[in-house]
Amino acid sequence: MNHRLLPILLLTAMASLHGAVHAEKADRAKPMNIEADALRHDELKQTSVFTGRVVMTKGSIVLRGARLDVRQDAEGYQYGVVTAEPGKRAFFRQKRDTAPGAPDEFIEGESETIEYDGKADNVRFITRAELRRYRGSVLSDEITGAVIVYNNLTDVFSVDGQRTVPGSPAAGGGTGQGGRVRAVLAPKEPAPAASGAGAPAASSPALRQSNSLSGGAK
Repeated sequence: MNHRLLPILLLTAMASLHGAVHAEKADRAKPMNIEADALRHDELKQTSVFTGRVVMTKGSIVLRGARLDVRQDAEGYQYGVVTAEPGKRAFFRQKRDTAPGAPDEFIEGESETIEYDGKADNVRFITRAELRRYRGSVLSDEITGAVIVYNNLTDVFSVDGQRTVPGSPAAGGGTGQGGRVRAVLAPKEPAPAASGAGAPAASSPALRQSNSLSGGAK
């Protein structure tokens, strides 16, 4: 199947989320919308391979790359692996939960391979990985390493400057990061006082670093 632009809607079979949550936390329950130049779908295995200028959106999530492999398990959870063109990096962006009245915050990341796990709600950036956080349009935090895992449910990230993943493009080669983790973290801004109450308003959850690269179930 070859088309100049091939939009397809992959509906999830996930049940509704329980309790009150912001839309950004519910991204994994949203349908996956994909545009590409070509598609190969296997209904029996519930797998799809998109190639050519791939753009995937899922709620506030945006993924871009040269190829996207998508599968869906028996529970209806979706998984995607995005790979970039040789010498380039794939792109990820997602809006974060913020307190009412606070500036919008976004997480952006780039790497040669990006793995999205819909069940664990985490994203793994592999090879020449970079993760950035923006408050509005202002860059707040920036982290680079060989492998970065970001968990959207817990707002915890894990970074490894040297690790290579078996079967990944980094295996058997250099990381391109000099074997070091690099981070630029902006100081946390004081929360504005609540209107008429004199009490500080709740700030958005801060990124927290973890020493584990598990990033949840795969």
